[in-house]
Amino acid sequence: MNKSLRQLFTMVVALFTVLGLSTTIIMAFKANTLNADPRNVRALYHEYGSPRGSIIASDGTVLAKSEESDDAFAYQRSYSNGPVYAPVTGYFSVTTRADRGIEASRNTLLNGENSQLWFAKFKALFTGAENRGATIETSIDPKLQKLAYQLLGDQQGAVVAMEPDTGRILAMVSTPSYDPNSLASHNTTKVNKAYSSLIASQSNPMLNRATNELYPPGSTFKIVVAATALESGKYDTNTAVPAGASYTLPGTVTALTNTSSAANGSNGKMQLLDAFAYSSNTAFAQLGVKLGQDALADQAKKMGFGTSITVDGTGSSGLTMKATASKFPDTTSADRLALASIGQGDTLETPLLNAMIASAVANGGTMMQPTLVDRVRSSDLTVVSESAPSKFSQAFSKDTASKLNSMMQAVIEKEDPQLQIAGTKVAAKTGTAQIGNNSTNDSWITGFAPADDPKIAVAVVVHNVNAFGSEAAGPIMQQIMQEALKQ
Repeated sequence: MNKSLRQLFTMVVALFTVLGLSTTIIMAFKANTLNADPRNVRALYHEYGSPRGSIIASDGTVLAKSEESDDAFAYQRSYSNGPVYAPVTGYFSVTTRADRGIEASRNTLLNGENSQLWFAKFKALFTGAENRGATIETSIDPKLQKLAYQLLGDQQGAVVAMEPDTGRILAMVSTPSYDPNSLASHNTTKVNKAYSSLIASQSNPMLNRATNELYPPGSTFKIVVAATALESGKYDTNTAVPAGASYTLPGTVTALTNTSSAANGSNGKMQLLDAFAYSSNTAFAQLGVKLGQDALADQAKKMGFGTSITVDGTGSSGLTMKATASKFPDTTSADRLALASIGQGDTLETPLLNAMIASAVANGGTMMQPTLVDRVRSSDLTVVSESAPSKFSQAFSKDTASKLNSMMQAVIEKEDPQLQIAGTKVAAKTGTAQIGNNSTNDSWITGFAPADDPKIAVAVVVHNVNAFGSEAAGPIMQQIMQEALKQ
């Protein structure tokens, strides 16, 4: 072989090597990225060429499904009671594909491409049957979801209801909401217009306030402070703690007061249980300073603060649904620590975590991992995967949980008897956090029932209202619990 032929042969081999490497990179390493690119029209038609799996509630109610379409796409995605379930479902669109909620967190299962569905795909290949996506069975209770949405009405806020001993989320509501159907249209012009309108809205309806909005928790944070005190071994429910009608924040001239005379105590002191029941700001601000930054921060961490909590999905199933990490300050001055100890200042929390904390009290100190999906079924109804209860953390001891339970029952018995449920013991903690120029509040409540055999835990926040937590959020919790306990 002469020199020219050798050079030509070498060049051909090199070109084939480059071609092989580039093809391998595209097919093996960039395939998922390219398939997910909204500009990839071929992948878009492929995804719409077969029916996407349904998303259903715990009672079989269909929340999202794909129906045959008479346009260029084979199937149309539709959502029943779209705004009610939007924080749960998310949406599937020709412009952004799977976005938010379960549509995103279980995308590869819904579109039938997940490796867990290999047997269904294998059968479809040889039988000629249509490849269908998996069905996602959620833990959502439609009665509770619709009731919570109705009770929040046109207010900004969120509700999370869950089973204390399993972590199953029974309701996850955020208002104002949006209709996923407006984003599921096959008309890209209409979809883009609807999306732009939603994004531009000052009310931010696409935000899941239950998991991704941080609010000052107000006095509901006193559960964390009380847990810190009880866990230290230096306090019990009947321990006398400093209180008083007024407390000057350390190093300042700012006086902290209470909203009722019952929270002042007697002769500048009161028992810890009463300080909790009557939500004494002066008592808990002083208690927080006494316990110290490190002890409070450590206890808050055990109770989920500082952690972005996974709600659903894995890297292999889609875009993991995660809750924004709640915040308790790592370091702060004594005056800021006093404010943080009553759920103001630099303390911020999601409604999901507040429900998880109430659940931990109800569950003997064990905080459970929250879950939104019970099971996944392939198109032939075979169970592909099933969620099992798992421990998130040991928030505090069983003894501490028992004492916190008694303290939370005292809130209803002594301070808010209007929130009682006939024949059922209720445990709760209200909270009212001043926002902005202190003219309006974030009104909170978190609790569980029955207190002696917990079945449901609920957290409610109503944003920017002129009312206390017991007034704006309390009745919502009460009615959700009443509905849940009927079942």
